[in-house]
Amino acid sequence: MSTVRVTRRFYNWRMMSIYGGGLTALIVLFFVSLCYGEAEIPLHTVISALTHRQDTLEHDMVWDLRMPRTVIGILAGGALAVAGALLQTITRNPLAASDTLGINAGAYFVVVLGTVLFPGVLRQSPFLFAAIGGLLAAGAAYLMGGGRTSSPVRLALSGLIVSMVLGSFTSALHIFFSEQTQGLFLWGSGTLVQNDWSGVRFVWPWVLGITIAALLLSRQWDVLDLDESTASSLGQKVGLTRAGGLLIAVLLAAVIVSIVGPIGFVGLVAPHLVRLSGARSHRMLLPGAFLWGSALLVGADVLAKMVHNSSMELPTGAVMAIIGSPCLVWLVLTRMNAANGAGGASSSMSVGGRNRRWPFIWVASLFTVMTIVLLVVSTMFGGMRIPLAELLPSLFQSDGLYSALVQLRIPRTLVAAGAGAAIAISGVLIQMAVRNPLADASIVGVSSGAGLGAMTVMILWPGLPFVFVPAAAIAGGVAAAVIIFFLAWRKALNPSAVVLMGIAISAITAAGIQILIVRGALYGSSSYIWLTGSTYARTWDQVKMIAILLILLLPFVWWLARRFELLVFDEHSAAGLGIRVRRTRLLSMAAGVLLAAGAVACVGTIGFIGLIAPHLVRLLAGHQLRHSLFLSALVGAVMLVLADTIGRTVIAPTEVPSGLLIALIGTPYFLYIMYRSNWHRPQG
Repeated sequence: MSTVRVTRRFYNWRMMSIYGGGLTALIVLFFVSLCYGEAEIPLHTVISALTHRQDTLEHDMVWDLRMPRTVIGILAGGALAVAGALLQTITRNPLAASDTLGINAGAYFVVVLGTVLFPGVLRQSPFLFAAIGGLLAAGAAYLMGGGRTSSPVRLALSGLIVSMVLGSFTSALHIFFSEQTQGLFLWGSGTLVQNDWSGVRFVWPWVLGITIAALLLSRQWDVLDLDESTASSLGQKVGLTRAGGLLIAVLLAAVIVSIVGPIGFVGLVAPHLVRLSGARSHRMLLPGAFLWGSALLVGADVLAKMVHNSSMELPTGAVMAIIGSPCLVWLVLTRMNAANGAGGASSSMSVGGRNRRWPFIWVASLFTVMTIVLLVVSTMFGGMRIPLAELLPSLFQSDGLYSALVQLRIPRTLVAAGAGAAIAISGVLIQMAVRNPLADASIVGVSSGAGLGAMTVMILWPGLPFVFVPAAAIAGGVAAAVIIFFLAWRKALNPSAVVLMGIAISAITAAGIQILIVRGALYGSSSYIWLTGSTYARTWDQVKMIAILLILLLPFVWWLARRFELLVFDEHSAAGLGIRVRRTRLLSMAAGVLLAAGAVACVGTIGFIGLIAPHLVRLLAGHQLRHSLFLSALVGAVMLVLADTIGRTVIAPTEVPSGLLIALIGTPYFLYIMYRSNWHRPQG
C-alpha cells in the first residue's frame, strides 16, 4: 500500500507541476507579450490598461493591437496542440501533427488558390478553403504512408513529400500572381499580427467548441491506445472513431491556418511535454496540451517581437520552427527506438509491383538517345526558334544566332543536364545509404541548407561577387549534412534516425529562408525564383562548376559502388559480408551531399528528381547500383533539360522556373509510384 501511495503522490506531483508550470509560463508570457513590441510599455501601465482602460495611446495599443495578437496566440497554440495530440493518438504515431501530415501546407495552398481564383468567396469563408485543403492533404499523406500499417518514419516522410508538392504549387501561384498573393507571403510564414479583434471573434467559438467536443470524447480516444482487436472487442467502432478524430484535428488546424497561416511544431512538441508528466488519459492530456501549446506559441511570438525592427516583421511560424526542431531531434534521440523505424523505413528498396525488367543495354540506349535528342532540341527552342538546318552553321558565324547559342542556350542546357544528373545520382546514393526509397537531398535537409547558404549571401551581402553564392550554397549543404551526421552518430547512423534528423534540420533551414525572404521582401523576385529552382541565365562558369564536380566525384562513387550496394542489407548482414557499415554509409551520404549541394549552387533548390529518377530506373532495370547510377544520371538530365526547354518556351518571353515544372511533371508519376509501392513491406 505504501508503494502505491508513493507512486500516486509522485504522479500527482508531476501532474501539478506540468499544469502549474504551464499556467505560470502562460501568465508570465501573456504580460511580457503585452509589454514588449516596437514600443515597450511598462508593466504597471499594462495592468492599468487591463483594469481601468483610459483613452490614451498606450492603453489603446494594449487593447487594440497587442491583446488581440496575444489572445490569438493562446487560441492558436492551444488548438494546434490539441490537434497534434489527437493525430498522434489516431495514427499511433508520436511524430504526427498538423504540419508533419501536410495539413498546414494543404490549407495554405487552397487559401492561396482561392485568393487567385475566387477572392470574393474566400473573403467570406476562408475557413472552408483551409478545411478542404487540410483534409485532402491529410488523407493523401495518411494513404501514402501506408494507412494503419504506417510507421512514424513513413508517415513523417509522406507528410513531408505532400508538403513539398503543395509547396511547389503554392510557389508557382506566388510567382505568376505576385500582385494578388504578395500580401499572403508573411501570412504563409505564420504570423500572429492582428489589427483588430475580428480574427479572435471568428476563431474563439470554433476553437472552444471543437476542443470541448474532443474532451467529451476522451474515453473514445483512450480506447484507441489499445490494439485494434481489443478496442473492437470493447464495442469501439475504431474506423469511425479514427475518422472523427481526424476531422476534429483538421478542423482545429484549418480554422487556425485561415487566420494566422501555417505554424508548425506546436502540435508535435506540446503533447510530448505533457506526456512527460505521465499523463495518458486524454481527459488530462488534452487540457495540458492546450495550456502548453498556448505558452509555446505566445513565447515564440515574444521572441519574434524581440528581433523585430522597422524593416522586418519576423514570422512567428519561423521562430516556432527554430524552437520546435530541436525538440524533434530530442524525440528521435531519446524516444524513438529501432522498432519505430528499422522495419518501417529501411527494410526494402522495392518500389512497385512490376517483376519483369528490361535489359540494361536497351534502357541505356533509349535514355542516351533521348538525352542527345533533347540537348539538340533544347538549343533550338526558346523565345526565338532556331531551325535545325541553321543550328550547326550558326556555331561558326559571328552573328546574333551565334551569341544566342553559345552565350545563352548551350550553357544553360549543359548546366541543366549536368545538374539533373548530379541530383539524380545524389538521390541514388542517399537512398542507398539510408535504405529508404523516399529519401533524397530535399528530404534530409541538404537542399534547404544549401538554399539558406546562398540566400544569406544574396540578401545580407548583395555586393559580393556572384562566385560567393555557389560557394555559400555548397557550404550550407555540407554544414546541414555535418549536423545531421553528428546528431545521428549516437544512433550508429541508423537510417531512420538520419531521415528524421534531416527533417528537423530542413525545418530549421526552411525557417531561416523564410526570415530572409521576408526581410528582403523577395516575394516573386529573381532571388525567390532562383530558390524555387531555375536554369535562367546560366553561363559557362556554372558549366565548369558542375563538370568539375561530376568529374571529381563520379569515379570515386563508381569505385565504391560494390561496397555501397551492400548497404541494402541490415546492419548485421552487411557487417558479416565484411564492410564497415557506418563508414560506408557515411561515404555514400557524403558523396550524395556534395553532388546535391553543387547542383543547388548551379540551379537552385530543385526537388523530386532525386526521388523520381532512381524509382523509375529500379522499376525498369532493377537494383544493380552501377546500372542505377548511369541510368539515373540520364533520367535526371532528361527531366531537367525537358523542364528547362518547356519553361522557356511555353509562355515565352515569360519563363517558368524549372523547379516548378519538375514538380508538375513529376508529381503524377510519383503519386502513381506511391500507390503501387510495396516498399514498406519486408520482401521474401
